[in-house]
Amino acid sequence: MRAFLAALASLALTAWSVPTLAQTAAAPVAFSTDEAAVRAVLHQYQQAVQKLDTTGTTRLFVPNSVVLESGSREGTYAHYRDHHLGPELKEFNSFTYADYKADVTVDGNYAFATESYTYTIGLKKDPKAKTAPAPIKRRGVASSVLRKNAAGQWQFVSTHNSAHK
Repeated sequence: MRAFLAALASLALTAWSVPTLAQTAAAPVAFSTDEAAVRAVLHQYQQAVQKLDTTGTTRLFVPNSVVLESGSREGTYAHYRDHHLGPELKEFNSFTYADYKADVTVDGNYAFATESYTYTIGLKKDPKAKTAPAPIKRRGVASSVLRKNAAGQWQFVSTHNSAHK
């Protein structure tokens, strides 16, 4: 019995997740290993956007991924990165997430994530303008499907995000 309880305690300790953007000093939440890995992928993508740098993000997506944004089919992540996200990030001084919450459900080799957040975009000042544009603040949501590949890595299969004032 003592060995069983020790193993159970050990398993519980290894299930703690790396804190997400919204977690603070509140009590930690235990996640399964797969759920924690999915949350880590979500976090890595958020961090890249906040750094205004998509370098290395392609590995987070399957090659034939689908990106949907605010009523538009953007194509694969590679297309979205090169023709939408990348050029947009070059126009920003900053991009920050706040009030982040995520629900993740893992079912075998698939995971389903729904996220809600507030984001604020700081735009670069046009050299011809007297002042920088006001920051853009929006409420956003995203729903994503991720799949565990043969190497055990979680990747986005599809993601859909939208926002409003």
